[in-house]
Amino acid sequence: MEAPENDAVGFESAEKIILRWDSTVLEEAREKMIFDSHRDEIDRYLQAVDEIQRSMESTTLSDDQDKANSAIQIAMARLEDEFRNILIAHTSAIEAESLTDPSPSSVHSGEFQLPEEDYHDIPTDDDSFTKELEHQESSSSSYRSTNSIREVDLMPSVAIYDLQSIAERMISAGYLRECIQVYGSVRKSAVDSSFRKLGIEKLSIGDIQRLDWETLETKIRRWIRAAKVCVRILFASEKKLCEQIFEGLGTATDDACFMETIKGPAIQLFNFAEAISISRRSPEKLFKILDLHDALSDLLPDIEIVFESKSSESIRVQAVEILSRLGEAARGILSEFENAVLREPSRVPVPGGTIHPLTRYVMNYISLISDYKQTMGELIVSQPSTGSRYSSDPNTPDMDFGELEGQTPLSLHLIWIIVILQFNLEGKSKHYRDTSLAHLFMMNNVHYIVHKTKGSPELGEMIVDDYLRKLTGKFRQAATSYQRATWVRVLHCLRDEGLHVSGSFSSGVSKSALRERFKMFNALFEEVHRTQSTWLIPDTQLREELRISISEKLIPAYRSFLGRFRSHIESGRHPENYIKYSVEDLENAVLDFFEGYAVSQHLRRRSQ
Repeated sequence: MEAPENDAVGFESAEKIILRWDSTVLEEAREKMIFDSHRDEIDRYLQAVDEIQRSMESTTLSDDQDKANSAIQIAMARLEDEFRNILIAHTSAIEAESLTDPSPSSVHSGEFQLPEEDYHDIPTDDDSFTKELEHQESSSSSYRSTNSIREVDLMPSVAIYDLQSIAERMISAGYLRECIQVYGSVRKSAVDSSFRKLGIEKLSIGDIQRLDWETLETKIRRWIRAAKVCVRILFASEKKLCEQIFEGLGTATDDACFMETIKGPAIQLFNFAEAISISRRSPEKLFKILDLHDALSDLLPDIEIVFESKSSESIRVQAVEILSRLGEAARGILSEFENAVLREPSRVPVPGGTIHPLTRYVMNYISLISDYKQTMGELIVSQPSTGSRYSSDPNTPDMDFGELEGQTPLSLHLIWIIVILQFNLEGKSKHYRDTSLAHLFMMNNVHYIVHKTKGSPELGEMIVDDYLRKLTGKFRQAATSYQRATWVRVLHCLRDEGLHVSGSFSSGVSKSALRERFKMFNALFEEVHRTQSTWLIPDTQLREELRISISEKLIPAYRSFLGRFRSHIESGRHPENYIKYSVEDLENAVLDFFEGYAVSQHLRRRSQ
């Protein structure tokens, strides 16, 4: 070690200097700190310590050895106090402007929310999103940047020089453990203070798992922001300080002091992510788990740099294992979600055949999954196990994934979810007593699936055009089936068959049959109008298209029938009882259909 540039002192002079600063004996020594004194006083004391150590190495007499040992013990106790005092004097939590992640933040803007009708019937085990972190660029030389790591200078150079001088002598005298303990206890309190500023709480894994999910969502957002700061700034800066003070002193002292300081806080930090990774799975947790996975994956290269030594291997291993468990949790949740959609048990038909809450829930969910397609695409590497071949299980839909060759495993999973959603909806449609309403229900829901898929660029990219065309064909077929089930009976009333009579005395139109035909048409149309005005097609364009299609079949048929047979009714008694509606009346009545509420007045009678 290098002696301060002062005149050398002999053993007796050195011993006097050591004893003069013995705080166990002298009151004055207790009240003052050597390293608060003039530089000359500091150098004299350090030189005295060096002389005592040299004397210990050269003396052979036991009395001299005892005196040297006594002096060095007093000196080491004093230097330990001085070491602690310097650390405390220059220890404070990192300034707020430094507690900002220096790297660009990759965040997802969307959070999973239930649709307008909150949906709670999916059976589960458990009954973006952050602001962009500001990137504070600085021209100051107080830190150096390596990729996304920013090392802040935690102490002034003079304090570092004094700490290094003390550490060198304590380690040389065999007081390495004491030096590490003092350093670790003081610096750990500074790290704890920064943790509090970042909102990192001391919670056990059990404490975290007992929190409700809404509280955890907030804590996850805070953790992601804090973890980036801890690894890239806080831990990196602590490592740099250890290197500045202890590097070159042998026995990997700098790394030992670093681990003494941050091992506990690092475990505390990563325990939070570990608790989430092993918590009970439920669909609403997927997106926060993916956010955690993305954040930790992004941090892993920096963790490898900051915790590169052998002694910090456990921290690296913990981070890698948590990342793996988060990925496994995401895969497990997706699989459980697929099964939950397939088995969702609700049997009560939604009023008016509108979009089922399950449909909204599932499509919102897979739309958000598509927002995470890069992460999920890396995690999902195999196609769905259910439905990979034609199934003999009547409770599972048939699906041959060979028809979708070339699609990514994630795309196949999303398509499979849509398939099982349709399968479930078809089962629910059977609970409608009215066949027409069952078809309308399927039309509404499959149309919503198509509309939602096309409305999301990310989801639209993952659901192939051929499958979308197949879905479009399904809702159009449902619309056709609805019209056939509803309007064939009504239009059947407007046929000519059965109205003409022929015989030996007369031939022509049977007025009684014609009257019955008009009465039957009126009754059927009024019933359809009364009922189907309460049915609902939420999509404005789809509603208008179906009304137009109905009108294109009904209005020409009624106009033609009325034109052919009006005179036969009007020439008889009380024609208004049979020809109740004009063509215009029917045109207006069709506009009442599918609004989702009962019309406020009866179908208007034709003008007399």
